[in-house]
Amino acid sequence: MEIKGENPFKIRAYANAARILTGLSTTIKILVEKNELTEIKGIGKGIADFIKEIITTGKSSELMRLKENIPAGVIDMLRIPGMGPKKVKTVWEELQIKSIGELEYACQENRLLELDGFGKKSQDKILQGIELVKRYSDRRLLSGILETAENLQNSIQNIAGVKHCAIAGSLRRWKETIKNINLVISTSENRLQIIKTLSALPMVESLTDQDNTLQVILKDGTSAEIEIVSEQQFSLALLYSTGSIEFNVILQSVAQNQGFRLGKNELYQNGTSLEYTDEEDIFQKLGMSFIPAELRENRGEIQFAINEQIPQLVEVKDIKGVIHVHSDYSDGIHSIRELALACQKMGYEYLVISDHSKTAAYARGLSEHRIKEQLKEIDSLNHELKNFGILKSIECDILSDGHLDYEEDILSSFDLVIASIHSKFSMTESEATGRLIKAMESPFTTIIGHPTGRLLLAREGYPVNLNDLMIEAAKKNVALELNANPHRLDLDWRYLKQAKELGIKISINPDAHRIEGITDIRYGVGIARKGWLTRHDVLNCLSSEEILQFARRRRISI
Repeated sequence: MEIKGENPFKIRAYANAARILTGLSTTIKILVEKNELTEIKGIGKGIADFIKEIITTGKSSELMRLKENIPAGVIDMLRIPGMGPKKVKTVWEELQIKSIGELEYACQENRLLELDGFGKKSQDKILQGIELVKRYSDRRLLSGILETAENLQNSIQNIAGVKHCAIAGSLRRWKETIKNINLVISTSENRLQIIKTLSALPMVESLTDQDNTLQVILKDGTSAEIEIVSEQQFSLALLYSTGSIEFNVILQSVAQNQGFRLGKNELYQNGTSLEYTDEEDIFQKLGMSFIPAELRENRGEIQFAINEQIPQLVEVKDIKGVIHVHSDYSDGIHSIRELALACQKMGYEYLVISDHSKTAAYARGLSEHRIKEQLKEIDSLNHELKNFGILKSIECDILSDGHLDYEEDILSSFDLVIASIHSKFSMTESEATGRLIKAMESPFTTIIGHPTGRLLLAREGYPVNLNDLMIEAAKKNVALELNANPHRLDLDWRYLKQAKELGIKISINPDAHRIEGITDIRYGVGIARKGWLTRHDVLNCLSSEEILQFARRRRISI
């Protein structure tokens, strides 16, 4: 009722009644059966009827009425420490936030700073509260579990007697959401001694040895499965534990057809156990080239390996520049200078500043006047900085009719334009696809940003026909974004191979709103590898001049 903004006196009456009931010594059910509820001071006939309905039917028609108009995710936000009904109501009504995941993303984009009753401190506290809620959720984002896994891996690697400790499972395959951590340990020492030392690690809450696999719960609530094997078994155990299950089944079948028996811990040929040095050696013995862990999803990679057609996948070191970063001109934290110096220090050759356009008022979208100020500052910084360039860009809203947010004279002032949908998500597949394709008709659209608009574990994307979208992108030579923000990872890796085959350039962009966000590029690269991309498929593996040529060709060709 508070979230809906109903009568405050009625709300107070319900709150008082709830408090009274918790202090009763008599069972409420007995009071209902004897029709004695209204004899209690503070319980009127309306509330008594409400209570009676719950006791007798197990549900409340009034509560159902209220919930009909409030998304379940909005009520779920009340689980977050510090998010009372008033604050939940504000973020829902002012920012159209309907879930904890959307709220987390909004906090990271600094969307709450302009709201009444919020500020930097309260935004940080909400993020901390969300972390507490997420600890006990079933699945977590790749980014939310990778750092924990790496810390655990490093701690185990330092245990005396541990030779190797490697991340396995879906995390090694760079799945976008993860249920738990999988690790494989090799040791020549006594297994029980390793377990004893491991259980004493500061980050470990509990450990049980179950079916030769250690089931570990960390103090932050993360679960981990750890397998301990001999040095000789390590590479095969790592291969098997990495999965996927479907990949393992097909690999074992292929091995069997060639006279091998591939088990979890041993590789046999004609009844003889074979030795192997590493995973690459195992694949070679099976008559195929090495399959990177990211590709092991049973999507044709085994046949490609047999034919020695596995491509050289893109790596973080191949990325030459950072595209799609927000500065303090819109909803970013840092200045353009600070962002440029940080990128230069990280070893990048250029930075593409892409602040929000004017329709995105919630994100302090840039007016035409402020665009001129920003472009002037970029010119000044480019004159000052040595061996580094800043390109002029905008993340331009795609309006409901598919047109871009500015007239052509403004759009022509940018080196490239990222066109994105940020509003009116309730569309049919035809409407969403048509809206995006219409945006690609503009000669100034260089990249389609986060093509489906999804937020992982928070919001489904709008229903785009990605096949139609990619065909048009290929025809019009428009790049598609692989938004590397771990909440998005959009375009989904399952469509990247098709985009690659159509000749579409993919831009791996952090969509960063602070310096720290630039490092999200690593997640984008992991997903790009999972989608079979090489450096030749990625827009920002090009030099800044080559990207400018890419954008210019679009403007000339249309």
